[in-house]
Parts: sequence; structure tokens; C-alpha cells
Amino acid sequence: MLDKLAKIEERYEELNRLMADPEVVVDHERIAKLAREQAGIEELVQSYRRYRVVEKESAETQGLLEDETDPEMLELVRSEAESLEREQEELWQKLRLMLLPKNPNDVKNVIMEIRAGTGGNEAGLFAADLYRMYERYAEARRWKTDLLSTHRTGIGGFKQAILQVRGRGAYSRLKYESGVHRVQRVPETESQGRIHTSTATVAVLPEMDEVEVSINPAELEIVVYCSSGPGGQHMQKNATAVRITHKPSGLVVSCESERSQTQNRLRALAVLRSRLYEIERRQQVNEQDQERRLQVGSGERSEKIRTYNFPQNRVTDHRIGKTLYRLEGVLRGNLDEFIDELATTEQAEKLQAIGTE
Repeated sequence: MLDKLAKIEERYEELNRLMADPEVVVDHERIAKLAREQAGIEELVQSYRRYRVVEKESAETQGLLEDETDPEMLELVRSEAESLEREQEELWQKLRLMLLPKNPNDVKNVIMEIRAGTGGNEAGLFAADLYRMYERYAEARRWKTDLLSTHRTGIGGFKQAILQVRGRGAYSRLKYESGVHRVQRVPETESQGRIHTSTATVAVLPEMDEVEVSINPAELEIVVYCSSGPGGQHMQKNATAVRITHKPSGLVVSCESERSQTQNRLRALAVLRSRLYEIERRQQVNEQDQERRLQVGSGERSEKIRTYNFPQNRVTDHRIGKTLYRLEGVLRGNLDEFIDELATTEQAEKLQAIGTE
């Protein structure tokens, strides 16, 4: 690991020299690229330099311990040695974490697809609960949300809801929500008071731009139609809703959230790009297989990740074995206690995978 850090420091110094080169300075595109690379490793290099200073001071202090005979001075030196040892260990662990491979999608916006699973109308109501939970979580973090598409059940539930969440780092937090969510409660229509179990699936996809996922317009079948509404005077009279079929994959995406056909088309294409990216990503994971070992939960939609038990006021995340007896709070969007621990566990899994160095 120290060899790797030394090479990164060498690259940092090389970047400094390049950015001071008169021939490079006039190339604005190249200087911007070099500046981004330098900014990306600056904190790591500074931490590594501090580690070397502390390591040297710690060795010198250990030498003083062997030579010092005065009791008072010995106590002071011993205290300083312990402090330096703690800082050295903290810096070592920090450096290990900083060397972990970064997920380039973590800074992206997300497309969330929430679908009712098993359980009929109750599953649809639960899907609506999850939608509101994520909307509140995003609001608390000052992210923006847009409901791109819905298929309602008629009793306040969703067969499907597609939600866009816009905010820096949205994917880094919400990616842990992919999977099957299970609810255990007594439906309002249940006359015998029996507890029913229903499910809903959540897929969290990073929003990709046109450069990252290119779509051939010739491979698209685009249909415009009048969006559904409450009827009467509020009925959409213009064809603004858009349905896009990607012929090679068979994927179909609809969007009718905007009054503008152009806006609906752009949003539908954003969803389509995210889905195509996810298909490609899963193919790569299946081929390489190593990414599964580096993640907390695969995020596969067949994986049951969390149970919401209403009679016991309990929410359990099965991936980390964590239970909270604050169900209403969780449904109001208080998810950070789960997400923080999932992120910490992911880091630990990655460190274990690369081994101690």
C-alpha cells in the first residue's frame, strides 16, 4: 500500500509541474483536465504526507522513551507516544479507505422504479407508502423529486411509480434501497384482523447522459397520446404523453408527467438510458462476478432486503441484521440510520476483499 501511495504522490508532483508549464497553461481544456485529476488525489496525498511525518515522530518518541530517566519527563513522553500511535493508526485506516475504488455513479441523480409485488391491492398501497417515504427522504436532504410516470390502482395505491431524484450524491445513498421490500400488517379490508404479507420492489438506477449511453433514434418507436387524468374539464385534450419502445431490447418507457410533449420525451429517454445502462452493468457483473463480492447486497430485485412490521412497530434490514422499533419514523423518511450502516458495511467488505496490506 505504501508503494501505491508513493506513486500517487509522484503523480501529484508531476501534475504540479505540468500545470506550471507555459505550454500547458495555454491549453485550457488540458489544464482543466489536469486540475480535476489533481483535486481528486490532493486529500489522499496530504494525508499520506501527514502519515509519514507522524510515523517519523512516533519512531523518535519511542527512542526518547528508551533514553529518558526522569519520571516526569518519562510520563510526558509516554503520553506523546500514545497520542502519535493513535493518530498513525487513524491515518492508516483513512488511507486504506481512500484507496478503495470509487463508484463513478455515486454523484449522479437517480431514477427509482417502485412496483407492487405480491399481495394485490395491499401491495399497491405499500408501493405508495414507499414512494412517499423516498419523497420525504429526498426533501429532508434538499434534493428535488419529479414523479415521471404512475400506474395507479384506484384506491390510493401504485402498480408502478417512476421517480426522478435530483441532487449531488443521490445515487450514493439511495442505491442501497434496491431490492424487495416486505410489509406485514392488517389491511383495512381484513374483517378477521389477520396479518397479511405483501411486497413491493424498488430499482434504483443512476441517471445517465447521452454521452454515457448512446441511443440510435432509428431503433426507437415513439407514440404520443393524451395523458390520463381525473376527467371532465381537467382532461388533457392535447397529445403530450409519450411512450417509447426500444426495439433491440424490447424495453418500453412511458412518461406523461409534463404538459409538454418535448419534456415528456426527454424524461422518457432519461429512464430508457438508465435501464439500458443497468442491463449492460448486470451483464458485466455476471461475466466478471467479482463485483458481487465487493458490495453489500447485490441490489438484485429478487433479494428481500427489508421488512416493515406494523403490529410490532418494527423495521428490519436483513442485509445487516439491524432492527428499529420506529416504523412510522422510517416511513416518514428517516432512513439514514440504515443507510449509514450499509455504507460502512460496504466499506468493510471491500477492505476485506482486497486484503490487509
